[in-house]
Amino acid sequence: MNLYPVILSGGSGTRLWPLSRELYPKQLLAFNQSEQTMLQATVSRLNGLDVSQSVIVCNEAHRFTVAEQLLEIGIESPSILLEPTGRNTAPAVAVAALQVISQFDDGLMLVLPADHMIEDVDAFQQTIKTGIVHAEKDNLVTFGIVPTEAHTGYGYIKSGNDIGDHGFLVEQFVEKPDLETAKAYIDSGNYFWNSGMFLLKASVYLKELEKHRLDIFKAAQQAFTGRREDFDFIRLDVKAFTQSPSDSIDYAVMEKTDKAVVIPMNAGWNDVGSWSALWDVGKKDADGNVISGDVHVDDVTDTYIHSDYRMVAAVGVKDHVIVETADAILVAHKDKVQDVKNIVSILRNNSRDEAVLHRKVFRPWGSYECIDEDERFKVKRIIVNPGASLSLQMHHHRAEHWIVVKGTAKVTRGNETFTISENESTFIPLGIKHRLENMGKIPLEIVEVQSGSYLGEDDIVRFDDNYGRNE
Repeated sequence: MNLYPVILSGGSGTRLWPLSRELYPKQLLAFNQSEQTMLQATVSRLNGLDVSQSVIVCNEAHRFTVAEQLLEIGIESPSILLEPTGRNTAPAVAVAALQVISQFDDGLMLVLPADHMIEDVDAFQQTIKTGIVHAEKDNLVTFGIVPTEAHTGYGYIKSGNDIGDHGFLVEQFVEKPDLETAKAYIDSGNYFWNSGMFLLKASVYLKELEKHRLDIFKAAQQAFTGRREDFDFIRLDVKAFTQSPSDSIDYAVMEKTDKAVVIPMNAGWNDVGSWSALWDVGKKDADGNVISGDVHVDDVTDTYIHSDYRMVAAVGVKDHVIVETADAILVAHKDKVQDVKNIVSILRNNSRDEAVLHRKVFRPWGSYECIDEDERFKVKRIIVNPGASLSLQMHHHRAEHWIVVKGTAKVTRGNETFTISENESTFIPLGIKHRLENMGKIPLEIVEVQSGSYLGEDDIVRFDDNYGRNE
């Protein structure tokens, strides 16, 4: 039976703020000087396994970045299912299963979160091959990580009877324990960390979901039945998917089924749930520091320091996390990094863009970066990819000046169409339809100066868009 990777890429990664943000979460980022993002690494570590077409489940807002990152590693035609809103893993895996059945009748699904790190890829792949033996017998396989310490940040799986071929029946799923309970689990030798990775037949999962959570099954089925294709993406029915209860595959199915089997995995797994986890897996210097970027230290030990834009200097610091980006700096003790999500909540409650966006924002046509702004003006650096174009649009509250720094721009302004080249500029009055296009073979770079009474990104009325956006 064919093996179909199902990559779950819908999380927001708030504990890794300020690098991870709502519209550019951790699975789309590269950490610890890796050449690949976490999403790309998740797909790449399957190389060498006999896998068929991938199914990606992601947030609608991330769709173009996900597609572009997959294309960069040679994945040209995955099935990308768009979640209109997050409903946890049970509905996400259900619509993926329906996609597999609709295209291929049935198949084994290897369900992998897109934000894990695996050090020993060979051991990982060998464990997956072991799991296939059990999944082909209609078992719902989960992979339990062989624990290295009494960790209180993970859920645990208690193994039951040995069923051969390195598999065990699942006796119990348990919540994150306190330290003493975690130590007892480790001492017993039959508890594993819950990895959130699964291997199961699409048809078997749907039958078990229908049996144990009919409400989620029906909602997923209706959302998939009402799907529509949008370029390279599959849009689920918004109303049906939104009405699905939010629940994990663990609670909805695995804790209730009699088909749950756990396979131990010892492959250097880390779910990168916090900055301290990145310190754990990072390459350390002689003082135990993990350093990335333009960083200078004196009398600093066991600390994680990341610099994106500016030089960071630290003196006399121990057991801390320091993360610098263009618009935010985080300083936290390693013991408190789980609470970074509280900062993100505060920012959201105060309507701060830093909770959602980086200063550099990626769009399907390229990117823009805010360079400077005040009450009635904003300056952006805009890069348009070769052959790409912004939507035909207009603004109610702002005018725009465009200065070409590199390349040649095709400009639509009202009824006019013309080109401007390096060191040339044009003016877009308030209320005039306009479009910016790059017809050349190199990236187009312009400086845009906005002026007006309101400069928010929601002051855009689109009349035509190559990427199917209405917002």
